[in-house]
Amino acid sequence: MRQKLFFLGLIVMFALSAIGHFGHWDMTLQFVISAIAIVFVAGFLGKATESVAHYAGQRLGGFLNATFGNAAELIIAIFLVKEGLFDMVKASITGSIIGNLLLVLGLSVLLGGLKYKEQRFNARLADHNGTLMTLAIVALFVPAVFVKIEHFSLDQDKLLSIAVACILIVCYLLWLVFSMITHKDMLADEEMSADHGEEPAWSKGVSVLMLVVATVMVAFVSEWLVHTLDSFTHKFGLSELFVGAFVIAIVGNAAEHSAAIMLAMKNKIGAAVEIAIGSSLQIALFVAPVLILVSTLFNKGSWMDIVFSPIELTAIGVSVFIAKSISKDGATNWYEGVLLLMLYVILGFAFYLV
Repeated sequence: MRQKLFFLGLIVMFALSAIGHFGHWDMTLQFVISAIAIVFVAGFLGKATESVAHYAGQRLGGFLNATFGNAAELIIAIFLVKEGLFDMVKASITGSIIGNLLLVLGLSVLLGGLKYKEQRFNARLADHNGTLMTLAIVALFVPAVFVKIEHFSLDQDKLLSIAVACILIVCYLLWLVFSMITHKDMLADEEMSADHGEEPAWSKGVSVLMLVVATVMVAFVSEWLVHTLDSFTHKFGLSELFVGAFVIAIVGNAAEHSAAIMLAMKNKIGAAVEIAIGSSLQIALFVAPVLILVSTLFNKGSWMDIVFSPIELTAIGVSVFIAKSISKDGATNWYEGVLLLMLYVILGFAFYLV
């Protein structure tokens, strides 16, 4: 019954979003409808990914969930890049990273911890994840310092941005080889390989088909949402930084929210951590660099560099620091979830006042 209501809501909100866009409804109303619609389609994407993960295994499943969960954010960001809204793109990248590390992981740890006194996962995997996130921070910090202090020319800035982007993509691809192939057994989690007798929602073929359909729906609703952003931010006097870092990031993270929390409440905290932290890694080491390269194709006269503002670097830095501190021992409890969420609220207030 619950699943039928979900799919009814999905169809209704997708249809309303389409009608609002092509019928040129009030921009604020379009924004609200599109935001609700993208939560539904992201949830649909999460369900399809979870079903595919049943056949692919939980380790690969966590990666697939993070990848397709980030599809919504990547598609939204590509449309923003096409419109030349580079500051909002950088803010949405920042919001995605801190949203996954603080909001998604925080809610998963809190709700899982309320049900189980302590939840454990592979500490070695957590250590590697923390090291990779530190690399991401350093890779974003270095261009910001050199470009600003040394007053790099536009050509130097572009060359450095493209070089760093390519290096980060290579690092991410090598991490996949390391974690999925050469050291797969060392980083495995026992609870991540157990399905607890659960049945997938669909057959293998239908699951893949649903994944494709969900991704296409995300692409359409993302374009309709981006179309309303400029009017929405001006009407309510919100900064691009706040809208990108919190509004777009929360909406785009809907798939990870639902999947990670459900897994944590089934005592699969390792899979939940894999989704939350793995998604942040993917954003920092793959999605952001890809957007840098894509911007050079869309905009011949202007392009997006990899220089983030001090505010954005601070937000990412403190989020990585507390997430690494909490996860390094391979065990979590509900209070650690509270700490992550409190930092997210603090950053939310600070960004709103910018």
